[in-house]
Amino acid sequence: MYEKACKLLKIKQNSRIIIDVIEAYKKEECVVSVKTMKVLLNLCKKARLATEALADTVMYNIVIRLFCEKGDMVMADNLMKEMGLIDLYPDMITNVSMIKGFCNVGRLEDACALLKAMRGHGCPPNTVAYSTLLDGICKLGRMQMALELLGEMEKEGGNCSPNVITYTSVIQRFCEKGMVMEGLRVLDRMEAYGCAPSRVTINPLIMGLCLHGNIEEAYKFIDKVVAGGSVSYGDCYSSLVFALVRIKRLNEADKLFRKMLASGMKPDGLGQVVDGFYLYEEIEKLGCLSTIDSDIHSILLDGLCQESHSLEASKLARFMLEKRIRLQAPYVDKIVKHLKKSGDKDLITHLTRIGGGCYANKKNC
Repeated sequence: MYEKACKLLKIKQNSRIIIDVIEAYKKEECVVSVKTMKVLLNLCKKARLATEALADTVMYNIVIRLFCEKGDMVMADNLMKEMGLIDLYPDMITNVSMIKGFCNVGRLEDACALLKAMRGHGCPPNTVAYSTLLDGICKLGRMQMALELLGEMEKEGGNCSPNVITYTSVIQRFCEKGMVMEGLRVLDRMEAYGCAPSRVTINPLIMGLCLHGNIEEAYKFIDKVVAGGSVSYGDCYSSLVFALVRIKRLNEADKLFRKMLASGMKPDGLGQVVDGFYLYEEIEKLGCLSTIDSDIHSILLDGLCQESHSLEASKLARFMLEKRIRLQAPYVDKIVKHLKKSGDKDLITHLTRIGGGCYANKKNC
């Protein structure tokens, strides 16, 4: 059937037709199904389109990744072996997809064997391939094996050197398993290797320390990592506030939250004030807003407006209305200008009235 189709469509003479089909799907914004891709690949195979190697490799990688995501590693493995039949060779994308797929279905030995075989296939493993296997090993709970592989990467160096993502992944897995001290040792190892931690790296460690009741140790840890220069107090304290809320240390979370806002720190873990608002909502639900004054409310509302979080800004403004919280003068102009975009004139009128009526009668102020 495929041979007849190749002759009928003259695919060997006009190999571009295969790529045109894919482009047509893209133009129509349609998803190319696995079945369609399989048909196209079989046509390539029958037509022996060696000159279309790059396009074919891309298509094979797409289908292999889809089967890996489905957990059908038998089909994915068969497709990878089939590539050699039309003079194609698995590239880094192929191998990484296969390693991840093997790990996801628990076939760790196959994943390790594939990593070792990559050199013989003319595609030596790099940091991405190693890190993919390392994360899979951690997910399967083989933590000692993970440390050994990490050591292998450190020893190998070059294109296989562990990076911040590699170390962070291992630290996160240790913390998820309640092994915070082990995670801290990996952090020390990371810094000794000359790799600076990021906010994402320290977040699970702060959470882990708090979950184990080591609040004082969390503060000491924060001082230590901030001194290293790669993360700020704002990043660390944001993580600590969320950790304190999670363990129901609400008064401490409230105090630290207010301190951050008053000192100009953005109360979030991602550099966006919207997360500070979500934390505010949680504290409000728990009835612990009594110590958050009008200045703090105004600062948070101003931050939401500046970053164009209209929905959150409107919600906070309504909170302030319900609780009769005064909008402070230095922030009135900017906040009102932003809230006007929402089209809620009543909200603006009532909010400025609570502020003492100064904005409504600005000419007389």
